[in-house]
Amino acid sequence: MRRALTLFVSLALAGGAAVAAPAVASAQGRAVIPLSHPDWATPQSKVADAAPSSKLSFRVYLSMRDQAGAEAAAQAVSDPSSKTYRQYLSPDQVRDRFAATDATVKSVRDWLAGSGFAIGDVPSNKAYVEASGTADQVEKAFSVDLAKYKVDGQVLRAADKELSVPAALANQVLGVVGVDQATQLLKPDHTDGTPSDVPPSDGFRNARPCSAYYGEKVDTTDPAYGGKVLPYAPCGYTPAQLRSAYGLDKVGANGSGTTVAIVDAFASPTLYADAAEYARRNDPAHPLLRSQFSEKIFPTNPEMEPPDQCDAAGWYGEQTLDVEAVHAMAPGAKILYVGSADCQDASLDEALNWIVSNHSADIISNSYGDTGEDIPASEVRVWNQIAVQAAIEGIGVYFSSGDNGDEVARLGTPSADFPASDSWVTAVGGTSLAIGKNGQKLFETGWETGKSTLTNGAYVPGPPGAYTSGSGGGTSVLFDQPFYQKGIVPDALSTQNQHGKAKGRVVPDISTVGDPNTGFLVGQTQTFPDGVYYDQYRIGGTSLSSPLLAGIVAVSDSLAHFHHGFLNPLAYQIASRTPAITDVKHVDAAVTRVDYANSVDASGGLITSVRTLDYPNLTIHTTGGYDNVTGLGSPNGLAFLLLP
Repeated sequence: MRRALTLFVSLALAGGAAVAAPAVASAQGRAVIPLSHPDWATPQSKVADAAPSSKLSFRVYLSMRDQAGAEAAAQAVSDPSSKTYRQYLSPDQVRDRFAATDATVKSVRDWLAGSGFAIGDVPSNKAYVEASGTADQVEKAFSVDLAKYKVDGQVLRAADKELSVPAALANQVLGVVGVDQATQLLKPDHTDGTPSDVPPSDGFRNARPCSAYYGEKVDTTDPAYGGKVLPYAPCGYTPAQLRSAYGLDKVGANGSGTTVAIVDAFASPTLYADAAEYARRNDPAHPLLRSQFSEKIFPTNPEMEPPDQCDAAGWYGEQTLDVEAVHAMAPGAKILYVGSADCQDASLDEALNWIVSNHSADIISNSYGDTGEDIPASEVRVWNQIAVQAAIEGIGVYFSSGDNGDEVARLGTPSADFPASDSWVTAVGGTSLAIGKNGQKLFETGWETGKSTLTNGAYVPGPPGAYTSGSGGGTSVLFDQPFYQKGIVPDALSTQNQHGKAKGRVVPDISTVGDPNTGFLVGQTQTFPDGVYYDQYRIGGTSLSSPLLAGIVAVSDSLAHFHHGFLNPLAYQIASRTPAITDVKHVDAAVTRVDYANSVDASGGLITSVRTLDYPNLTIHTTGGYDNVTGLGSPNGLAFLLLP
């Protein structure tokens, strides 16, 4: 389900950011909020009307006073060629120059209160006015009918048409988040090889044989694959191995002085305990101290509709991975975990805005995303506005680029994933990484996996197997080509999915290891047949790539004694003239992987398969130079850490 391309073209700027499109005047003194209705809410997909008395909360986001000026400021402080490079503004300065006025806040509050809503939070940056009420009140206030619609196997709430507000508020309302449940389609971008319907909190273990490092053990008992004898997949790389491979082990800096925030939905009750136990077992010289870790958890509202489809347990593994990955790369950094109340009513953007409005962190890692870019445009504008303010303040915002390659298998056509496609965030792609016995990088290639299962003595299907998962990439239909990609990203990529001579934003920007077949050893409290307890297993996904890069940049911040902020303008400039970023190229390689059929032990039998690295049969490919699987490439040790 993809929003029509023509609907989004009008929302893009030459600079590459979605504009704060004003509401459009209509009859009866109303103004329509453009593209505030999700395409999946069609009469054919309608399941039932919303109960009039059902309760919901939402946020009316307010337009900045000067959106163009804010984006110009974001570029000026992020672009190395600017005279005001790294002259970041404080949250107070951003509010005073760009935030909605007190008069705007009052007018929106008064309208909502007059419509019968209970008024909630207004954040310090005046980004939105929060309100709650019944479905009946929402229908009357926004001149819509609410219903339940079936989409992607879920039943989600949405309006039957575009929302509208009083004409007097037309220039003040950026968008409304929470009336529909479109952002419930945002999912964690992690993969461990388990079936997609099994939440990470259910028990999972690596089967043997597997290798302590790449190439340690070789599969000499199974048939050769494509005429080659293959190594067994690593059991999961440890923090020391990854620090060594990316050149962080000898730099004399550990991320101290930098706070990395992690945004996810909900909060695992064992999050800190699991991460501390993981460090104790696998990296004892670098314990995760309680003083390094803090949490901000948004409380759930018991009066609202229950988040029965959000799969809270499914997010627990994501949170654990994110915290352990950041600490693995930057053991001296502080970690702030921010858990949204749920994945319903767009609570994730509330969590992200809380960090930015208070400048509670210097780096923010986000490992979730939508399948493609089918998000109501009014909500896209909201996310974009938050990212712009983060750039102005010198906060680097990182999003995983997705785990489904070009998305053709799920959408039918190539697509980048949102929010990674936003021009003001750093989209982090995934690689397959071979680390040798002494911690050296043997090779690194794009992560796109093909799978062939050993069946009756033969591999089915034969090389290169069937595609399973891989680094997300492609060309956005939401955002024009940003200033930092001009002259660097090939026209053959930037013109894909476009009309006429238009050029789009291409993702990813930069990559680190994401392939679960050359993945990270993670530790988590899980549910096993014999009880609930901590155990460890190999995991991957661009959910791994994003926090790993966040940790690497935190170490770079420590060395430089300043915060790099929005990384993209610098990264694109230095990639072509310095060795700071290693160009990732295609490598013809594969590994043998053994899995427990029941995910936990050998009692149900074993499954042997070959996983082809950098599977070739997609519309995105790993090539020399910038490509739409790995972006510019991967961080190159000290040269990257010493970024100017």
